[in-house]
Amino acid sequence: MPHATAFPPFPADIPTHPLLVVDYELLKAHDEAEIDKLWKAATELGFWYLKNHGADAAVNAMFDTGAATFALPLADKMAFEQGDSGFSFGYKASGATLTDASGARDTTEFFNVAADDALAWPAVARRTYPAPVNARMGDAVGPFIRRAIEVNGTMLGILNERLGLPRGTLASRHRRDEWSGSEARVTRGPPRELSEGIDEAKAVLAAHTDFGSLSFLHNRLGGLQVMVPGTRTWQYVKPIPGHAICNVGDALTIFSGGLLRSNLHRVVPPPGEQARYERYSLVYFTRPGDSVQMAPLADQSAIIADAVARAPPHLREIFDLAPTSHEWFTRRMKNMRVNNQKGTDGGVWNASRGTEHEPHLA
Repeated sequence: MPHATAFPPFPADIPTHPLLVVDYELLKAHDEAEIDKLWKAATELGFWYLKNHGADAAVNAMFDTGAATFALPLADKMAFEQGDSGFSFGYKASGATLTDASGARDTTEFFNVAADDALAWPAVARRTYPAPVNARMGDAVGPFIRRAIEVNGTMLGILNERLGLPRGTLASRHRRDEWSGSEARVTRGPPRELSEGIDEAKAVLAAHTDFGSLSFLHNRLGGLQVMVPGTRTWQYVKPIPGHAICNVGDALTIFSGGLLRSNLHRVVPPPGEQARYERYSLVYFTRPGDSVQMAPLADQSAIIADAVARAPPHLREIFDLAPTSHEWFTRRMKNMRVNNQKGTDGGVWNASRGTEHEPHLA
């Protein structure tokens, strides 16, 4: 099973990047030291571990749902394919998106379930899904998404206060009664034989910044890597049982004038003996409502106004664009798809980029 506990341990000789461990129960209790820790993580690396989040049972149920869905014949899964228009919800087959400007294709399959559909169930809001997803919408998908919304919403509220914004400002940009790109994703990466000569440089999932506000990630095997800020160095993030990995996305970077960091990351094959196993991951992406303008909230916070004044040129160029959340998200999704590539200069791929720290990729 994808949530089995008998996986080989993460290799002791593989360098990892340390993440701060944030206790969700202490955040809910408004513990100032824990809030300081969250702020430090969100502004420096943009990644942190989160313990005591209360989602473990729902996470295991989602992994079971993923296993049942991925076991379907390809034709049955492709009946729910996302397509090439920038629409995210549904199934994505292996090789449908690029991992870099050279034209290299990804090696994962995944399906995304819109929060709008989980919250509306049994009504259909955005689209329909494969039978195993529908069968577990009530006892797996819905509970996981609701828990993720609560967890991410709590952290958004804390960051809202630290940014000096009026109470509820960030929450008003993530309203449940407006359609959004918020979604749960289950991903399956294929097992690899060590004799294949696994190349860490060949990403399973492209180097990217996340599209939205906050991500709530769960995995059992290694493979996630972050680019250490200020360098071109990739380091693994080691999975810890019972701990989610959370990170800031582009929307919060933009809203905060660059104070909150949406850091570049990617997925590569798991290291060592872990590579022999299918790699499952589960993530919930909290994204702003479709109509929300992606622009700094400088008129509502002196802290953010000061950050905008100090932001690097490539971020200020992004701030000036001020697209809607839907426009930002659709552009990024659409321009990663293989079928939308034209020519060999990587221009379409580069147009899929977010708030990466390299100006020519912005």
